[in-house]
Amino acid sequence: MQLAFGAGALWGNRTDTTGSGIGPDQFAILQDVEIDWDWQTKELFGQYQFPLDIARGQGKVTGKAKFARIFGAIYGDLFFGQTAATGQLTVSENEAAAVPSTTPYTVAVANAATYSDDLGVYYASGANAGGRFTRVTTPAAAGQYSVNLATGIYTFAAADAGAAVQISYLYTTTAGKKLVLTNQFMGYTPTFKATFYTLKTTQNVPAGLSLVLNACTASKLTLPTKIDDYEIQEFDFSAFADATGTIGTLSTNE
Repeated sequence: MQLAFGAGALWGNRTDTTGSGIGPDQFAILQDVEIDWDWQTKELFGQYQFPLDIARGQGKVTGKAKFARIFGAIYGDLFFGQTAATGQLTVSENEAAAVPSTTPYTVAVANAATYSDDLGVYYASGANAGGRFTRVTTPAAAGQYSVNLATGIYTFAAADAGAAVQISYLYTTTAGKKLVLTNQFMGYTPTFKATFYTLKTTQNVPAGLSLVLNACTASKLTLPTKIDDYEIQEFDFSAFADATGTIGTLSTNE
């Protein structure tokens, strides 16, 4: 008796292009996979209450995967159809700093060499703790600052000399990957082959259910977050016939 237990495993392999870096991408820490076959049916009636015949019309295959591991290749290869570049755009949130007690009242953030953009400044302590600074061209009063976006150097007013602050900003690193999402022409459709497999042996019988869908395209990507839980991403896709007219292969142990 063949049974299946658990989420199984799922891979996607881009098929609309080839080259270095194009290969299978696994949906890791998989939570669940749902694959649906759905047909429209046409019913033929005469003078009686129930149909004399039923025929299938149009059909579709759709899939949905939920997974926890954040893997840039899945976004690039399978969803956006764009090649990821080396490097990462990331955030330094509430980086602690102190305004100098004497002029010039400037602070160079820790990642000034690869600074990208400003995300704001707050007071870290004192009577104004948690208060937000206002960005201006030339700071002249308490609670004001300016920033040189080319150098990552922040300038404050003399009235804030010695103040403890928290600075948030964007910067780049050489590690990781990044996708520059460009506006593609309508009709641009990255495609991939999906391979699903259930792998747990139950009652001494290998699960052994595999499904290969030869041609798929992604339709939805969701990146949800919760205040007290993991981010479980959702990836929706649809399957269609490949150039040979084949949808795929379904295989079982029994």
